[in-house]
Amino acid sequence: MSDLRTASTTDSDWVRRYHPSARPAVRLVCFPHAGGSASYFHGVSAALAPDVEVLAVQYPGRQDRRAERPLRSVEELARGAVAALRPWAEAGPLAFFGHSMGSMVAFEAAVSLTRAGLAPRLLFLSGRRAPSRVREENVRLRDDAGIMAELRELGGTEAALLDDDELREMILPALRADYHAVETYGPRSGPAVACPIVALVGDDDPRTTVEEARAWADHTSGPFDLRVFPGGHFYLNARVGAVLEAINSRLLPAG
Repeated sequence: MSDLRTASTTDSDWVRRYHPSARPAVRLVCFPHAGGSASYFHGVSAALAPDVEVLAVQYPGRQDRRAERPLRSVEELARGAVAALRPWAEAGPLAFFGHSMGSMVAFEAAVSLTRAGLAPRLLFLSGRRAPSRVREENVRLRDDAGIMAELRELGGTEAALLDDDELREMILPALRADYHAVETYGPRSGPAVACPIVALVGDDDPRTTVEEARAWADHTSGPFDLRVFPGGHFYLNARVGAVLEAINSRLLPAG
């Protein structure tokens, strides 16, 4: 096996390393939200290096993978990520962080790696209700203006980007595929992993209530913790310091 510690910053189509570390204590795999890309976690990577090395997942259909067909199911996204992450899981401990759709992909990837005997050390699942808590959603069926309205309501995308016709045309195919993946993800019940889960949620999130986030406890046979932050669906954009502290305190406990 090649030495992953000295691999390039683009290790595969699926993984981006912005701040490679020679000997990290742990690697944190970050899974983006619907419409998001690996670069969303560039600042997180810089803040956590070098003790925690971030591996940011890049889904097909965005940024440097824009020419590829976007995937339309959480299971497909998880399978692609797992294939790329397996060598990393074999090389050393991994933890996962996912936000919104990324939480679903992270969870399914963790289930798959657990079955292979390569369970992640810890799951941070942010801004998404547990898969046992189901809502009827239909964003995937809206026209382009309807999808843009959803993005504006959630507040995770800069208004200037949404107002740019060319940029809108670039991101819409991946967005529509992502919403299809989110809204057709089948419900789950019972524990599917044994690693600890830390659920993170904004106290004013219109898409995930605190109780819906708390229900992630039902999906692990290991420890569970819930962290509630002021804010909406993208609470983490305004609470970066507090979120990073929550991550660091669990990955690098004092003593």
